[in-house]
Amino acid sequence: MRPVGVCFGIGPSNHANRKGTTVNFQFDFSGRTVLVTGGASGIGGATARAFRAAGATVIATGLTAEEIGAARASGDFAGIEIRTLDVADRAAVDVLVTSLPALDYVIHCAGMILRDAEHDPSSFDRVIDVNLNGGMRVSSAARPALARSRGAIVFVGSVMSYFGGPRQPAYSASKGGVRNLTMSLAAAYAADGIRVNAVAPGWVITNLSRGARENPERSAMIMSRTPIGRWAEPSDIADPILFLCSDAARYMTGTMMLVDGGYTSVG
Repeated sequence: MRPVGVCFGIGPSNHANRKGTTVNFQFDFSGRTVLVTGGASGIGGATARAFRAAGATVIATGLTAEEIGAARASGDFAGIEIRTLDVADRAAVDVLVTSLPALDYVIHCAGMILRDAEHDPSSFDRVIDVNLNGGMRVSSAARPALARSRGAIVFVGSVMSYFGGPRQPAYSASKGGVRNLTMSLAAAYAADGIRVNAVAPGWVITNLSRGARENPERSAMIMSRTPIGRWAEPSDIADPILFLCSDAARYMTGTMMLVDGGYTSVG
């Protein structure tokens, strides 16, 4: 992997929920190309914007016309190429990935949750196909390019990579699978110089979590178990993803990094 500049400085925080001073990490990904699946909104959107701010060429994908249109119309996505991609479509994945003239990093953020409907086998299959199989399709298609650049892959898992959920059996199973896929591909791709890691977010302010956030009882229960005491912003997850791609994490592979505000630390 080519050197990545990482500067560490102490300065006042801009985050309203942080107090005092904090360490500000500034990553330089100039000259690098990043593909972010599910990058038109949510955690993927924050990750795409963070990479662009760090100088990278960014291709972000979305699924629906509404999602794509909103991203293209938003000034927040200025300088980011937005493409349509269904990660469940192997041919479409292959076409998009092989069309890229260069590729250094793949971030697999595309995902879905259907909650109670996941007890139906067809819905279960759909969630697994997007969240788990989609990540494998993208990784397999990107492997030759990432081997040339000695790049990295980061999957987005979940705290549910570590435990189940009665209302979301497919989501939980898919995210548990992402954890094991991360370790398996890390071992398989190491010979190509490709590092493979994952992040496991806790409760993040995205469309997927809207139901829980808008349910006062459910939200209060989640916050009572989250030592940091707030919902994560998508940018709280994007920053660790950039770290895992940076040279600061050059000896890390096969790791799933919990970014959950301490949620899983509470018994």
